[in-house]
Order: sequence, then C-alpha cells, then structure tokens
Amino acid sequence: MERGRLGGEGAGRGAPAGRWDAAGAALSTSSGEPVLRRRTGVEVELLAPRGSSRRHLADELARRCGGSVRPVFHADSETSATAGVERFWHLTPGFEVLGADGAVLCRLVDDTTIVQDLDPSAAPLPGWYRVLTDDARLLRLVAAHADPAERIGSVLQPVAELFGTRVAAVGAVFRVDDGAGASVAMAAPLPGERERPCEVITPPLEVDHLDALEALLAPARELGLTVPAEAAVHLHLDAAPFRDVDVFRGVLRLFGPWGPGLRLLLGTNPACRRLGPLPPELVALAEREWAGWEELRDAAAATGVSKFRDVNLTHVLGVRPGPPTLEVRVLPGCADGRAIVRRAALVEALLERFCSGEPLPPAPGDGAEAAAALLALAGPVPVRR
Repeated sequence: MERGRLGGEGAGRGAPAGRWDAAGAALSTSSGEPVLRRRTGVEVELLAPRGSSRRHLADELARRCGGSVRPVFHADSETSATAGVERFWHLTPGFEVLGADGAVLCRLVDDTTIVQDLDPSAAPLPGWYRVLTDDARLLRLVAAHADPAERIGSVLQPVAELFGTRVAAVGAVFRVDDGAGASVAMAAPLPGERERPCEVITPPLEVDHLDALEALLAPARELGLTVPAEAAVHLHLDAAPFRDVDVFRGVLRLFGPWGPGLRLLLGTNPACRRLGPLPPELVALAEREWAGWEELRDAAAATGVSKFRDVNLTHVLGVRPGPPTLEVRVLPGCADGRAIVRRAALVEALLERFCSGEPLPPAPGDGAEAAAALLALAGPVPVRR
C-alpha cells in the first residue's frame, strides 16, 4: 500500500510542511497554520453561561450570516431511577443554523455527559422540555411524527392520533398511552440548566477547516460560552477508506498498543466520560492474516465493539445505524479552532503513517516514551502560510 492513501485532495496538497515541537497542540507556527487534507466533521462541547442557552448562540450565528434557525430534536439516553427500567430514551431541544442559502452550518444540541457545572435544582426554563420513553423504537416513532417547534402541551398530539388516544396532562407533564393504557411517551419540563450545554456539530468540512470552525467558535467565545469540565472534541472521518485490511489494522495499532501515548500526546481530558481503550480481543485482530475486508469486519464486529471508546469503529463496521464515519473521541475539550485543527492535523498525520502499510516499531511501554515516538512517526505536517 502506498503512503498517502488516506490523504484527501485539495486543501493540503502542495502546502509547505511544518514541524511538531511538543506534545498536544504545539506546532511550529513560524511557517503557518496546519491544514487538514481530509473531509472531517467536528463536534465541540461547550457550556453557555447562566442566563443563556444554546439557542442564544444559534440566533447569533444566524444573525451574522444572514441565515435562520430551525428547531430540531436530539436523541440520547440516560440511566433510569425507575424500578424495572434500565434506561430512558429522550428527545431534547436542539437547533440547526442555516446559512442564507439554506445550507446547514451547524447543529447545536445537548450532551448528557456535561453535568459538573450545572445546577440541577434550578427551575426549568419556560418553554424548554424533553420527550421521554422507555423504548428506543418508540423514540424513533415520536421523532418521526412530532414537531420540535411545537409547545410542550401539543408536541405529542400526532403520536396520540397514531394510537387513537389523547394527550393527558398530569401537572406539568403531558403523557400519551396506547389503547391498553401502556405508556408510549411523555413530555416534561427540561431539568435545571440543561439548556446550557451546547455541543456544536459541524457538517463534513471539505476545505478551510480552521476558517469554518472559527466562524462558529469565535461568536461562542464572545457570548461567554466556555469549555465544561467533562468536555471533549470529536472528529468524524469518512469511513470508506478504513474498510480495508491494512488500513483497519493501522487504526487498531494506533488506538491499541499506542493508545496511552496518543492520549498523552493529545492531552485527553481525564474527566471526559464515555471513553476507553479498545478491547484486547479487537486489538489482537491487527496481528492476524485475513482473506479480505469482509472476514476482518465480521471478526471485529463479533468482539462487541462499542461507540464509547477512544475511537468509535461501529459505523466503519456497520454495526450501528448512522453516518458512515470513523469517530476519533480522545481530543480534549477546546473552544479555539486553531488548537482543534492542530490536534486534528496530528491525528491525520498519524493515521496516514499507521495506515500506510509500512513497518512500524513496537509501541514503547511507557506513555511518555510512546508520545515522543508518535511525534517522530507523524513526520512533517502540511501548513498554510
């Protein structure tokens, strides 16, 4: 396999090269800012100040670009305190920012891992609510028929019509049951300060990643949004190039034996939740011979691969619904587009090296030694002047 197979067209081709000076986001900037060569979507977890919300950022972004804001639902789940119910699935208020041409610039949603800086005893903000159910299939049904622009008292009306029942009000909660009296879904006021978490989700960015990120993050900083204690930044890369035996092996090696060094190098947030190393049985597949991608894919899928790892491979393997991406989850929380792109450029360079098919040295046992070795393996990084 030739080196450079994973590189994208355009942004970085022919660009001058920079040099990594130290771990994390430090890049020699005398020759310019790093550029990304691959189509990349970015998720940035932020927190609005008290008295503000992710809706305020959505409105400001729309104002600056002459666009508009469209309410959306964001699906997630949470642990249940109700006996006999393991998890509740919920829809919470989110917002898409549309440019003047109608294209989606970003989506702003809640993130349930952000809790430390919130006051759960705060009164619910008027007009903010969530829809809950104990079945993921029912949640998808509700999402397909409910309008996120509706008020709490009317949002479940289309769902009630599907079941031939009515929306019942129980205090501040609105509930729909089926004809046998079994609960389908309920709409309840959003718990205290859950309007403040603001995960900024970009569409896939083809070129000018830094400019696109700063167009979203500079206004956020100006409005006082900060990086919460549990924050991370996630990168979404097109899955197709990773559906190859040698390339997938490289990913397993980078996030397996070299994982502790990579975490140290990137400065992974130790307070970040829903992270973890790849399971040993998955990492071990990198050292076996395979007849082709399908055989390796089936073996990897059989290891019980999970989304909540340092790298989310579920969409590469096709074991979860959703956009076909490889998701790198170990970047620390950050509100600075330049620092995000610098770390992303390092991840891109390391993926290029590890997935090239060229021989690699064994990973040093110590995290600091591995981090230093990864810097050397990354090689020159494309920069723009």
